[in-house]
Order: sequence, then structure tokens, then C-alpha cells
Amino acid sequence: MKSNRFFLLLVLIAVSVLAACNNSNSEEEKKTAWEEIQDAESIKIATSGTLYPTSYHEQETNDLTGFDVEIVKELANRLDLEVEFVEMGFDGMLTAVQTGKVDMAANDIGITEERKEKFALSTPYKHSYGTAIVRADDLSGIESIDDLEGKKAAGAATTNFMKLAKEKGAEEVIYDNATNEQYLRDVDNGRTDVILNDVYLQRLALAAFPELDLTIHPDIQYMPSEGGLLMNKENEKLITEVNEVIEEMLEDGTIRDLSKTFFNGADVTELPEDIEFQK
Repeated sequence: MKSNRFFLLLVLIAVSVLAACNNSNSEEEKKTAWEEIQDAESIKIATSGTLYPTSYHEQETNDLTGFDVEIVKELANRLDLEVEFVEMGFDGMLTAVQTGKVDMAANDIGITEERKEKFALSTPYKHSYGTAIVRADDLSGIESIDDLEGKKAAGAATTNFMKLAKEKGAEEVIYDNATNEQYLRDVDNGRTDVILNDVYLQRLALAAFPELDLTIHPDIQYMPSEGGLLMNKENEKLITEVNEVIEEMLEDGTIRDLSKTFFNGADVTELPEDIEFQK
């Protein structure tokens, strides 16, 4: 009888230990992304490192910097976090955010209805519009945004600009995390015909390579846009914390000052009022 009682006691103890282990595992599994970030005291950010002036490496020091990069650094500082940047192509960023490989993506990311269905986008801190880089001598044979049929448009596969080029009948020439120089030289030498992209990025890209026979098309302005940080929709606490700090940085002028530093004095936190946009 005593041996049976002893056996039952051992069984009860074992069950209790297993239950405690299971409860412990459940508690760990319930940790939110924000709690994991706080535990690590670090936040992981996907960015390209090749998109001037949003995310690029300084020539002398090779340090990663740029408009979005410095916004994220200040954001992390205000949240008492370190930043770990993970450099990759744009398509890879979306997958990395979805799978939890990174906590956010920062790379001049446009806020669209399609993206909002799959991801969380932060409070917008950049307002801009699209332009077209073409060859200066003949405007690459393009008269308007509706004249892209059969033209070779350079870009990353899933950007808003490449989607628009495809809708207008352009032939896609896809690049994966290419530098501005690669894009521009290919238009100059005729490998491609046009680059659709953000006006501020386009202006700075051309200014960096004045020897190339390229220009921004004088009659093409389209797709007014907002930009921000991209996160997983499930990470609600992270989204809240990020938006509170972004709004604070907009209100105190931090983002405006960074804009003027990286965009040659331009304030990208507001959309210009005197632009006529084509659809």
C-alpha cells in the first residue's frame, strides 16, 4: 500500500513539473515583439544601404547614414534602444518584416492601400511625388506619363513606381539593390529608357553624376505620396510606440531638420502646393 502511495506521489510531482514547464513555455510564447525588443534592448531594421540619400554609406568612413537611417537612429534613441541595421534589397525587406527576421523596414517606403492590407505603416513623415529621369537629348522619346508603351523602365520589382510603369505598358528591367549610378548609366547608354521614382531622390541622383546626359522630364509629375516605416501588423505595441515618437519628432522639428540636411534644404514633411499631377 505504501509503495502505491509513493508511486502516486511521484506521478503527481512529475505532472506538476510538466505543467510548470508548459506554463513557462506558454508565457514565453505570449511575449510580444515589443517585449522581445525591450528584453534585447535592441531593434532590428531592414534597409538597403544603396539608396542615396535615404540609406547609403558615406564614402570616407563607410558609415551607414541617410534620411530614413537617421530618423530610425533618433527613434531608437528616444526609445532607449540600440539599432541593428540589416542591409538587403527592397523585396527582401517585405519578407523579412513578415517573417519577423527584422522589426521594421526603413527605405523611402511609400504608404499605399495595398501595403496597408498586409503591413502596418507608421505615421507618414515624408510627402513627395513621382518624376521620370530620361535622356536629355530626346527625352527618351517620351512625351507624357501615358507614353511609356514599349519603353524600358528600370527599377525594383515591387515598388509603386515599377507597378505604375508596368500599368502604362513599359517593359520592366528589374534591379536588385542596385546603386543610383547603375540605374543612371543604363539610361544614359540606352540599355533602359526611363527611371520612375521620387522627385527628391531623382534630383539628388542627377546632381551626383552631372557628366551624364540625363534630365528630369519637364512634363511628368504624378502620384503624390506619403512615406514612413513598415512593420508587421501583428506588432501592435511596437506600432503604437513608433508612431508616438514619429509624431513627437515631427512636432519638434527633428524630421524637418533632417530633411533639410539630406535633401539640399528641401522640407519633405509637407507636399508642395503648386504641382499639377498627371494620373
